[in-house]
Amino acid sequence: MKQRKKPFDKSIFKFIDLFAGIGGIRIAFEEVGGECVFTSEWDVKAQETYEHNFHEKPFGDIRQITEPKIQIPKFDVLLAGFPCQPFSIAGVSKKKSLGREHGFLDETQGTLFFDVARIIKDCEPQAFLLENVKNLRSHDKKKTFQVIKSVLEDELGYTVYDMVLDAKGLVPQHRERIYIVGFKDPIKFEFPSLPSQGPKLRDILEPEVPEKYTLTDNLWAYLKNYAQKHKEKGNGFGYGLADLDGHTRTLSARYYKDGSEILIPQGDDKNPRRLTPKECQKLQGFPDWFEIPVSDTAAYKQFGNSVAVPVVKKIAEQMLEAMLRREPIESTDENTEKERRVDAK
Repeated sequence: MKQRKKPFDKSIFKFIDLFAGIGGIRIAFEEVGGECVFTSEWDVKAQETYEHNFHEKPFGDIRQITEPKIQIPKFDVLLAGFPCQPFSIAGVSKKKSLGREHGFLDETQGTLFFDVARIIKDCEPQAFLLENVKNLRSHDKKKTFQVIKSVLEDELGYTVYDMVLDAKGLVPQHRERIYIVGFKDPIKFEFPSLPSQGPKLRDILEPEVPEKYTLTDNLWAYLKNYAQKHKEKGNGFGYGLADLDGHTRTLSARYYKDGSEILIPQGDDKNPRRLTPKECQKLQGFPDWFEIPVSDTAAYKQFGNSVAVPVVKKIAEQMLEAMLRREPIESTDENTEKERRVDAK
């Protein structure tokens, strides 16, 4: 086992890692001086990978954190790559007409975002970073994102910023994700500006790959036929033969099924192959010391569900700079109202 070296002898701030997966967000925040004091992840196989690399087993189901102030050590920053779920906002107008309260406890009840929101409410961290798929903005006719923003800004009183960033400028993968950053105080923050083009795919490929990763004749024929049928129907579905001098499509959790979204060409006389788990690790920008103790199938799911570590590190650097600088937002009517809400809490 390779020894993980922490980049800082003494931490600058403390953070918690919710919906931690295999620790991609944790790695990024440790690299800018953070210390992880609590982790939550319910998936057993992801827990196995996490424990193998960080030598601590995550707390399980976040819904079992019923008393955050007691169960979670004091921390400064909350991190969560939470799942996207629809929020039911039906009944809010009826409750208003009856003079009943309807805050986030009702609007997000039954979703995993609710658990993130109540931990923020109870523990009041200085800042948070939430990560999700790009389509969160348009999910359920934009209602989901509207509820999330309303909860974070209006209910919890945080100054919130959000942006969709593409990882392809830092790793050879087209991967767009939305990042939501919030601060308890109304301070100025800017997301990092990422390069439009980054490293080439061939730079992360292993020189020698076992034959088991090459597609069988039957699977390769099936994928080609499937793509042809959809092409005839005018659809864009099909396999993705990667450009070795460019970047890949987005690595997904379903990669273990057939690897069709990212296939590595091996010349005219040989079928293409899947990425190896180690190559998936590099495609997501995980460090060399990170190890994979699980099966290929589990590893593909885990890296597909994870984050592009270098992107999160850039955001972490900007967040830390903003917290240390504490430059106030330029005064506007909207910002004044936000400050008033924060002061009232």
